[in-house]
Amino acid sequence: MAGLDAADEARHSPRPKLFLSYTRADIDQAGNLRKILEANGFEVWWDQLLEGGVNYLPTTEAALEGADCVVVLWTERSVDSSWVRDEAQRGRERGCLVPVTLDGTMSPLGFRQIQLLDMSNWSGASDAPEITKLVNAINGQVAANAGESGMAAPKASPAPISSVSSAPAKEGVSRRALMTAGAGVLGAGAVFAAWQQGLFSSGDGDAFLSMAVLRFANLTGGEDQIWFSDGLSNELRQALSRNPRLRVSAPTSSNASDGDDDFAIGLALGVSSILRGNVQQVGETVRIYAELLEVDGGVVQWSESYDRNFSDVLGLQKEIAAAVALSLVARIASDRAARSSVEEQEGVGGTEDVRAYEAFLRGEALYALGPGEEIKRSALDQYDVAIGFDPQYAAAHARRANTLAAIANSASDPDEVGRLFDQSIEAARRAIEIAPDYAKGHLALGYVLNFGRMDRAGAYPHYKRAEELAPGDADTMRSVATFYSFGNQRALAMQMIERVVELDPLNALAFRSAGFVALFAGAFDQAIAYMEKALELNPSLANSFYAIGAAKLALGDDVGARDAFEAEAIDLFALPGLAIARRRLGDEAGASEAFSKLVSDYGDSGLYQQAQVLAQWGESERALAVLTRAFDKGDPGVLLTTNDPLLDPLRGEPGLDRLLLRLSS
Repeated sequence: MAGLDAADEARHSPRPKLFLSYTRADIDQAGNLRKILEANGFEVWWDQLLEGGVNYLPTTEAALEGADCVVVLWTERSVDSSWVRDEAQRGRERGCLVPVTLDGTMSPLGFRQIQLLDMSNWSGASDAPEITKLVNAINGQVAANAGESGMAAPKASPAPISSVSSAPAKEGVSRRALMTAGAGVLGAGAVFAAWQQGLFSSGDGDAFLSMAVLRFANLTGGEDQIWFSDGLSNELRQALSRNPRLRVSAPTSSNASDGDDDFAIGLALGVSSILRGNVQQVGETVRIYAELLEVDGGVVQWSESYDRNFSDVLGLQKEIAAAVALSLVARIASDRAARSSVEEQEGVGGTEDVRAYEAFLRGEALYALGPGEEIKRSALDQYDVAIGFDPQYAAAHARRANTLAAIANSASDPDEVGRLFDQSIEAARRAIEIAPDYAKGHLALGYVLNFGRMDRAGAYPHYKRAEELAPGDADTMRSVATFYSFGNQRALAMQMIERVVELDPLNALAFRSAGFVALFAGAFDQAIAYMEKALELNPSLANSFYAIGAAKLALGDDVGARDAFEAEAIDLFALPGLAIARRRLGDEAGASEAFSKLVSDYGDSGLYQQAQVLAQWGESERALAVLTRAFDKGDPGVLLTTNDPLLDPLRGEPGLDRLLLRLSS
């Protein structure tokens, strides 16, 4: 209790309270920085305040929990300190971390999605520009957290606070496929806006640069050759997105406006630079032209043409990615930092066998064609070919796992579903065994354990690892945020999904996922806004009207909810909503008709939806009995139980608590 009391007292301190995390090897710089921060109006806690005989752990923990902001000093020495990493992790979890590099060292994996303030050239003076930026960053973080907690903002410190703003930002379809597709108040708004406006700049402009990799033109001729040019641009995009100094738009948004002027696409994406090019194969020779251009003004920042043997294409891909990254990063960082950011981002999970690479790209092109089982099996064949050429090709194993899970989701025979998920787990584990730091391997295993085996506890460490390894990949972050939104990390999920829609602003699926994340976080107005944006991008997007209806039910707009459910194209989601909304509006006959149709058309495949209706009708005992059957049968809908607002009438029921324990066991 003493620790809690100390934390509560700290939160109500007259001055913003900072926790300074550092390693003892950097104590001189840390001590100087502490004095300067205190002179700027902050109360700074560091471990030199500990007196003899004081129990270190609870005292430190109380200070860490009570801090308005955690400032972590990264150096070549501190990144190896487990204490500093643990303190930084807690600051990150609480949403109050401001990371600083004192010597140009990058943040370790797991912290690179938070922009780094570069103080490697700091003279040590209290009036240096780096100090102003640090004070501004801390004030912005403190103000954002004060606003979220509902407390009064802390008193302004002598240094000015930068102005920031937070922009709001049935038949033939299997039950499991519908549920997994459907699962497919912005907590960090002020901080993210500050980040965008350069609060964390390193002295030569923004500390990161935004860019998009557009689809490379196919000059070879023939639609059957597009797979290679598309594959090359996607691989370049992935390589560049691993660089923490670059914010790279996601592939769906980058390709969403094909046919438009390239600069119009860049403006729509809100990026500062675009990479475009073309590819032509002439016999065994690959001819590639690539150019990097500023969106504002069209200035060519870098360009190069290459004629290489096809067998050299893998090395050429790395060469282009490195050249582009250096050209961009050198504008915002020292030459050393720019080269370090490139050297640290060597891809994992790849291959040196061009035949395996070619087969993999063919598989990717097939996988992207759509959800049909025949198409997915054709893609699976190509991934198997790739693995045949290179059994150590981790990316191919991970994609094989994804494809097997996708086929399982559309299968109806329980035995076949079980076999396919077993094979998917095996393939994902093989990918991780080959390349432990390959994010998509962990994501593949997390997905199949969660959706295929209902093993949330087993899936969690793999989603967490994927988050740490690929903080700049929108598709990965979208999946991780959705997973987190099912459990007790809803605030983190909201922060992550905001960045996803920033990276992927033209992708309807990104906004649909954001809508569900907001729905499960209880941010109902935001859920509606996200879903309306998703429908603006794709008016036929399944499940979007369902989420709007559920949010409107929670807001008490029963007429609006009914209208939304009537617009939902998938009966499995429309019918339960109609049964609830009609009952609320006094239409007993219509409500009974919708519920009866749900039971007759879907039977045990709709147990979770039946439980939603019964809970909302006030029939708690029946609802819990049906929900228990859904858990027993492995209904994937039960993954939503923790935060589903339609089950709120059951909160506090011992029967529900027992079921929730099964999700965490």
